[in-house]
Amino acid sequence: MTVPADRVGVVTDGADADPRAPRGPETLSYEQARDKLAAVVKRLEAGGLTLEQSLELWERGERLATVCGEWLDGARARLAAAMATRDDPEKTEDEQTAPF
Repeated sequence: MTVPADRVGVVTDGADADPRAPRGPETLSYEQARDKLAAVVKRLEAGGLTLEQSLELWERGERLATVCGEWLDGARARLAAAMATRDDPEKTEDEQTAPF
C-alpha cells in the first residue's frame, strides 16, 4: 500500500496506554505514531494489566506499527522516485525537478 506523502489515516483512541479510552479517527505523522507505539510497548512491559487490557493494547500497537510501516514504505518510494529521476539521463531539465 502506498501512502500519501503528507498524511496517513489510522483509527486510534488518542490515548497512548489506556485500552478503555473511546476510539475515533485520527491522522498521525510518522513521529506521532512511533511515539504512541513506544508508549504502548512501555505500558505492556510494565505489566499489571488484565488479559483484555493487554490484548487491546497489543492490537493498538499493531495498528500503530502498520502506520509506521506505511510511512516508511512511502518514504522509500519517494526516495526511489527521486533517485530514478535524478539518474535518468533521458529526462529533460524540466522533468528533473525535485519530487518534494
